[in-house]
Amino acid sequence: MRNTFLPFCPPQIGEEEIAEVVDALRSGWITTGPRTQQFETDFKDYVGAPAALAVSSGTAALHLALATLPVGPGDEVITTAHTFVATVNAIEHTGATPVLVDVEPDTLNMDPDLVAAAVTPRTRAIVPVHYAGHPVDMDPLYALAQHHGLSIVEDAAHAVSATYRDRRIGDCDNPVAWSFYATKNMTTAEGGMVTGPLEFIERARIASLHGMSKDAWKRFGKGGSWYWEVVTAGFKYNMPDVLAAIGLCQLRKLQGFQQRRAAIVAAYNSAFAGQEALELPVTRPDVGSAWHLYVLRLNLECLTIGRDQFVQELIARNIGVSVHWPPVHIQPYYAAKYGYQPLDFPVCYRNYERMLSLPLHAGLTDQDVADVIDAVRDVINKFRR
Repeated sequence: MRNTFLPFCPPQIGEEEIAEVVDALRSGWITTGPRTQQFETDFKDYVGAPAALAVSSGTAALHLALATLPVGPGDEVITTAHTFVATVNAIEHTGATPVLVDVEPDTLNMDPDLVAAAVTPRTRAIVPVHYAGHPVDMDPLYALAQHHGLSIVEDAAHAVSATYRDRRIGDCDNPVAWSFYATKNMTTAEGGMVTGPLEFIERARIASLHGMSKDAWKRFGKGGSWYWEVVTAGFKYNMPDVLAAIGLCQLRKLQGFQQRRAAIVAAYNSAFAGQEALELPVTRPDVGSAWHLYVLRLNLECLTIGRDQFVQELIARNIGVSVHWPPVHIQPYYAAKYGYQPLDFPVCYRNYERMLSLPLHAGLTDQDVADVIDAVRDVINKFRR
């Protein structure tokens, strides 16, 4: 067993990021300005999007995208029951009604057939979530949206660098919301991005800063003008240059981060292949996963313990693990408001009961990976039925 605790997913911050932040602090401009603009340009070019807007969080990105469509009271928005609550909270905050659907048993992404069945005359948009970095099967959703005149806003919080049918997630004509939270494949500490068509992004840009016609850089930079007008009731979602400085550096490192993640996944898959107590994550042939999470599912009939004790046994062996996530429909707020029962979404719920996420980040050493593998095997061997 390890002598020290292995954290689940610490941020991969080096001296380069520290230097970038110090430069930003010394520049005299720390809020939204030239570094944020450069980060937007570099990120849109990386994913192949027409335009990009850096914001304060992934949640802000999703809410802003929905509000800019606009989605509002009386509308319905279809999304998955298997997502972090931020996805559904963003829908709630627009005043629209979230409509949940169950997931596919292999990818745990939203089931397009169930989305089609959930469409009503009130449906305004679909929010697919690329769970764990594995892209949703988007083509049926695009066809469904076109047929019914619906909008799509992708929740790509897990999906930076992921590909679907040889195109990067983000290389599309619909809005996409991204997260750069501390545990993500690349981080800005807190932060997010909205990508999409230029006209849409420009409207979102105004809404992201109180609905003002000019941001601070345009007002106080050289050649700027102090005068501004409020043209819509906006939000306070802008990303400051200090955080964008981290993002610029992280984006340059992203390819290396992703290569290391893929190598760790390959090591896990090789070590756990043939373990009847484990169901390994899948990658469909037409996608490239971003491998944000490595999610094991326990075949509980092969074990004398449940998922929760399995997690505790790994922690006792100094391996940090997590569970992604308790489904939205069992959260007290949503269960009470909409009357959900656990088995309303049986694929989602039954998989939640047996899933756990192993450490997966670019900072893991080969010895760390070996320690994780040994710990998982040890728990299985000790509690094999």
